[in-house]
Amino acid sequence: MARELLIEIGCEELPASWLPGLTTQLRELGRSLLQAHRLSPAGSVDAWTTPRRLVVRAQDVPARQPDVEEVLMGPPVSACFAADGTPTPAATGFAAKHGQPVTALERHETPKGTYVAVRRQLTGLPARDVLPQVMAALLRGLAFPKLMRWDATLDDGRGELLFGRPVRWLLFLYDGAAVPFTIQRTTMAQSNAVRPVEAGNHTVGHRVIATVGAPGQPVAVRSFDEYVAALRDRCVLLDREERRVRIAEALDREAAALGGRVSGAVPGDAALLQEVPDLVEWPAVVAGQFPEEFLALPAEVLATTLVHHQHYFPVDGPDGSLTAAFLAVTNLLPDGPHAIGHNAGRVVSARLRDARFFWDADRRSRLDTRDGRLATLVFHKALGSYAQKAARMEQLAGWLAGEALGASPAVAAQAAQAARLAKADLTTDMVREFTELQGVMGGIYARHDGHPEPVWRAIYHHYLPLGVDADAAPTGDALGTAALTWAAVSLADKLDTVVGLFAAGERPTGSRDPFGLRRAAQAIVKVLTDAGPLLGLQSPVDLAPLVAQALAGYDGQVTPRDGGWRAVLDDFFRERQVYLLERRGVRYDEIRAAMPEAGAPLRPADVLARAQALAAARATAGFDALAQLFKRVKNITKAAPRVDALDVAALASLRATLVEPAELALVDALTEAWPVVVEAVGDGRRVDALETLAALHTAVDRFFADVLVMAEAPALRDARLALLGALRHAVLWAGGDISEMAPDEAR
Repeated sequence: MARELLIEIGCEELPASWLPGLTTQLRELGRSLLQAHRLSPAGSVDAWTTPRRLVVRAQDVPARQPDVEEVLMGPPVSACFAADGTPTPAATGFAAKHGQPVTALERHETPKGTYVAVRRQLTGLPARDVLPQVMAALLRGLAFPKLMRWDATLDDGRGELLFGRPVRWLLFLYDGAAVPFTIQRTTMAQSNAVRPVEAGNHTVGHRVIATVGAPGQPVAVRSFDEYVAALRDRCVLLDREERRVRIAEALDREAAALGGRVSGAVPGDAALLQEVPDLVEWPAVVAGQFPEEFLALPAEVLATTLVHHQHYFPVDGPDGSLTAAFLAVTNLLPDGPHAIGHNAGRVVSARLRDARFFWDADRRSRLDTRDGRLATLVFHKALGSYAQKAARMEQLAGWLAGEALGASPAVAAQAAQAARLAKADLTTDMVREFTELQGVMGGIYARHDGHPEPVWRAIYHHYLPLGVDADAAPTGDALGTAALTWAAVSLADKLDTVVGLFAAGERPTGSRDPFGLRRAAQAIVKVLTDAGPLLGLQSPVDLAPLVAQALAGYDGQVTPRDGGWRAVLDDFFRERQVYLLERRGVRYDEIRAAMPEAGAPLRPADVLARAQALAAARATAGFDALAQLFKRVKNITKAAPRVDALDVAALASLRATLVEPAELALVDALTEAWPVVVEAVGDGRRVDALETLAALHTAVDRFFADVLVMAEAPALRDARLALLGALRHAVLWAGGDISEMAPDEAR
């Protein structure tokens, strides 16, 4: 396409986990920089990444900047001119700074007062003269998880250029021709092997393989289409989705050739299949084997060794069990697939040999004999050892199961036992080597020791959940009869961590969260939100008593650094609740309406039920009208005594004081509606309850039209405020603050 801009930053291999974020950055930063430099493209701005290249392409970039008129604001008029109109040094200095006479200064009215300004014409420059500035800003603007010093500088007055990895080449094309640009190297670093990086019209293909030309040699291109074709000839697939599809198809093909399929341990959307396209530029799949004797190891150990450590794909046999085969994704043409697979198998066998040693050694000691070693592991300097944490978890899990979750004494005892053993696997050799298996190995070892299923399953899954989706692991099928036991242990672990660390002054700040408190708090909220369908609970659980019980477990061991930490923790949990609802697609105004008022109890399951009911009820006739009127109700009753319960008899007694037909009609309507609302909420039919209340909008509208709430007579004023307070309580109790969902013009 005419006036196409193509930038490729060729560098040393970038970590796979960086590439998705860098792709987004390149696209967004590329467009914003072109706009900022007055070269807004008429076409799209697209980005691609591979382990060795960052690419951005903009279509139909203008040949030159447009001419613009710019107004530059200066000091206030009062500071620029004396009473007789004589210019002050502030005026002359501002004018001189912009090359204008004082007589050219203009006066502009602003919300802050009258200021002087100068107006100047900016003549647009050719795009080729401006694009080097765009390139410099792009190189400096990309954000990496870690930056590297590589003795590079830019001629932009900002000194050293830090980057994620050293840059080896730059392709910089505009309208088919190279744009001059140079990354300089520091004087001390320059040598025959270390030279400035000069931008040009050349790209570089795969390091060691090519189907056309010599591997690793530069090739000239003039357009994006030529660029993509040249890379393909030199064994580089630029498009990530193409690489992913090629890998998925090759995995299925090779697994079928082995008489199996890619293991169920790696579902199609698993992290590994999403990661490997960012590890390679020219993917190929080879098969490998390991000795069948290692199949005696737990399947979790085999999968962790293959998937997490080696980035290999396990293969299941026809019966669904793991086989002694695996598939490896390589970055080479598989001219010698058997040799590659054989060498990969040797590496896997060495790791599995270690795992078997750990497996045999760990099983010589039962989990319940490892308390002494747990005492040597520090949980936190202010909160003691993991042995102390396990003791607190034991007490808390038993209380949670029996009191908060309503389980039987037998289940509560199993929860306490599981919590006591949950951290014991941290002392095992297997978990020290395979840290990803903490919790999982504890469950496996507990099963081996003969503990009942609810106990070992609770240990196995107690680090979960990790996600906020309703179907996030663990599922009801995975938990079986251990659902309540697991929930108590999982909550106990995370409540002990969050409450203890907050009390000790350890709080997340910005992106810094070294103790994973956001993840732990999110898991607490998730478990309580989905407690109904997952655990079979009929009533929502209030979070506040759980926090209080967790704090009581420390028994004075931790001294809070300030008295306001509980309020901070409450806000923290509320933020996590909002995040969960956002991730589940709830509209923000529905979230704000469903969330309890500040200081009110947070019951996560209740908040979700409210949000779902509000989303369904907003289409009800009269809902928008009542939402608009409810804002007035809130404002008027803001200073009135809070109504915590609606007494129908007390509501009816207001008739003796009220006089206007409109207010008497509202009393009757609310008195009639309230029992219907209570019954509907009790049956879980919040939508019906909200529909019943929405039908009151006519009576409420008439009330505000005919009645002066703040009457001079105190008794009459108090009665009217009490009526509105009752209405406010009814709406908040049944659904939430529906004024947050009022049409924009009403808010």
